[in-house]
Amino acid sequence: MIYSMTGYAAISKETPYGSLNLELRSVNHRYLDIQFRLPEKFRSLEPSMRELMTTQLNRGKVDCYISFYLQSNSEDQLRLNTDLLQRLLELNQAVRKMVPDSPNLGVSDILHWPGILKTDALPAENLSAHCIELLQTTLDEFKAVRAREGEKLKILLLQRLTKMRQLATEVLPRIPQLLKDFNQKITVRLNAAMINCDDDRIRQELTLFASKIDVDEELSRLQTHIEEAERVLINGGMVGKRLDFLMQELNREANTLGSKSVDAEVSKISMEIKVLIEQMREQIQNIE
Repeated sequence: MIYSMTGYAAISKETPYGSLNLELRSVNHRYLDIQFRLPEKFRSLEPSMRELMTTQLNRGKVDCYISFYLQSNSEDQLRLNTDLLQRLLELNQAVRKMVPDSPNLGVSDILHWPGILKTDALPAENLSAHCIELLQTTLDEFKAVRAREGEKLKILLLQRLTKMRQLATEVLPRIPQLLKDFNQKITVRLNAAMINCDDDRIRQELTLFASKIDVDEELSRLQTHIEEAERVLINGGMVGKRLDFLMQELNREANTLGSKSVDAEVSKISMEIKVLIEQMREQIQNIE
């Protein structure tokens, strides 16, 4: 299986205490980078959550969001922090004495003040099992999404490799005609320059030209890299870095093919191969 590093999953779970919501989203990254956005009461669960995610994910920048909403009939679990409220009111009065035009603290301001509402009756351990269970469920969906995306990328990459192979096979049959055309051209030029055409001179020029346009080795390596990329894709696993290396090798051969070209059609083929390689490089950046 090939996994994309781009994915998203969000699942909610009803608990005896309220609604627990967990969201995972990721983009490509060189390594595995996990960031948590958790309510304060869930901070103690971060190490165990990180350990669980690390055992099941390999690469990608992953953001984990958790939110919790108390049941509507759980007012008794919320208590006003009267000590903090008293301190806020004192500070409010002090500020107004120094800045008379400053507005009073409103009810909304007070209720949203960090720590003003106590939830001591609902310790994190009451939700830890629910949270870990929800994380595993969300991870399963998250991995399934990444697997589906990875399968799409695999199909696209194999299609481009097939097209690349077809383009490469079009080059070699053109070489004999290029040599024949050059033979005729050099013969005409030498005959125009000399009364007696020297066959040895023609053979020397033809041999030199043939060595300059000989791309058999480049095409052979190109085919080898294409076959290796196909094998890597079919075998699956963590193949992103391996495929990225193969794209560098393919691009090197395509560049050499273009530099040796003395034919417009071969130059066009070389350019088309390089475009395919660049398209594949962009897609491979998202593969785990």
